[in-house]
Amino acid sequence: MTPPAAEDNVEESLSLLSDRTESTLALGEWIGREAVGGEVLALIGPLGAGKTRFVQGLAKGLEVSERYINSPTFILLQCYEGRLPLYHIDLYRLEKAVELEALGLEEFIWGEGVAAVEWADKGPDLFPSARLTITFEYAGEEQRELRLHAAGARYTQWLHRIRETRRWKILDGTK
Repeated sequence: MTPPAAEDNVEESLSLLSDRTESTLALGEWIGREAVGGEVLALIGPLGAGKTRFVQGLAKGLEVSERYINSPTFILLQCYEGRLPLYHIDLYRLEKAVELEALGLEEFIWGEGVAAVEWADKGPDLFPSARLTITFEYAGEEQRELRLHAAGARYTQWLHRIRETRRWKILDGTK
């Protein structure tokens, strides 16, 4: 593991309101279009909060040809080919950190594609310090609050551009 570069020590946060599944899909798609490879997206939140919906949008932005992307809960990892490889990882069924070490997920998380990890809070030590963590929370029957925490220059630039697009409702300007 290489030490983080100075630009990877930059951190910033942003909260968005997703008022329908389309805006969660759109955020994923936007990030997929921005990805250049090597990105790690740590997704956290309760069942049904929108993590898999976000990954479906991400797949679209990465030009994945698969018609249906679902959560790989029972197989832990699903790989999709697109403009860049998408590694969709789901840690829901894992209970101990020891289980994570035996799986060999590092080659995907530290790989050249885009790693989207659902239930990332179950294995925080697996991830590089530079990453985008998105926490999904219920904010009403059809609404979700998405808290984006960027660690690293690439991801903080994304947050700046998300603010500039004015496509999503920003709940705060947290830095």
